[in-house]
Amino acid sequence: MRNLISLLIVMFISLSSIYAGGPWPQSKGKAYVKLSEWWTIFDKHYTDSGQTDPNLTTGIFNTSLYAEYGITNRLTTVINAPLFSRNYMNNLRSQTTNEVIVEGESINTIGDIDLGFKYGLTKPGANIPISVSLTLGLPTGNVSGGKLGNLQTSDGEFNQILQIDAGTGFKLLGHSAYTSLYTGFNHRTNGFSEEFRWGVEFGIGLFNDKLWLNTKLNAVESLKNGDTAETITSTSLFANNSEFTSVAFEANVYLTSKFGVSASIAGAVRGEIIAAASSYNVGIFYDFN
Repeated sequence: MRNLISLLIVMFISLSSIYAGGPWPQSKGKAYVKLSEWWTIFDKHYTDSGQTDPNLTTGIFNTSLYAEYGITNRLTTVINAPLFSRNYMNNLRSQTTNEVIVEGESINTIGDIDLGFKYGLTKPGANIPISVSLTLGLPTGNVSGGKLGNLQTSDGEFNQILQIDAGTGFKLLGHSAYTSLYTGFNHRTNGFSEEFRWGVEFGIGLFNDKLWLNTKLNAVESLKNGDTAETITSTSLFANNSEFTSVAFEANVYLTSKFGVSASIAGAVRGEIIAAASSYNVGIFYDFN
């Protein structure tokens, strides 16, 4: 059960990140940088049949640095680095005597780093920009922490996500707005199942573009071709064949022409083997554009 609780965290890490992105590469020499704190605390989860079951209260906190930099007007490099990741579990107590059966514990480490490259298939300024990206998931986190080795911030596998984005900007009731969509494929190693991913996003700028509001719908569908639970080691945090549909909302406020703050909330509306709870993100960003 403790292994199951731990593995649920991973899917929420992937669905909670709301940054710049989309089909728009950065201009040459320009950048977008964000420092954020993300967290989720949950005491129930979706089972492999899509139902919810209770679990030991578990939480994770990530302090992450995200950055995009324009190498050329059509090629952008992207990094998402959880510089500090805290994973904890509460005490497991007897329901009859309230005695501690298993003591709670925590680990504090670095998380898995994502390194990516985005290339604009269309020229800058196109009415419907289209880009393709490759993201490399580097297993830089801790694969075995705590007394039982089941507190982790990494699955220990190297994965690659190939994705295509398209979108457009327009005016809505006199305000700047945009919409975009993406689809991608996640190739995983070490017996983890491949995934098909897709999502849509809509955003609008208010008060002369000082306040940006956006919402995202994200989905991960497993190909269910990974190892079964019986073949995964007892120290693994992650389960194969996990999938979900999530909704996220974010607000970005520009305090100056380049510097601002952001806040977001995300959660799964459908899932298999993921946490049944919301996740939160607050951060500060600097937009060199």
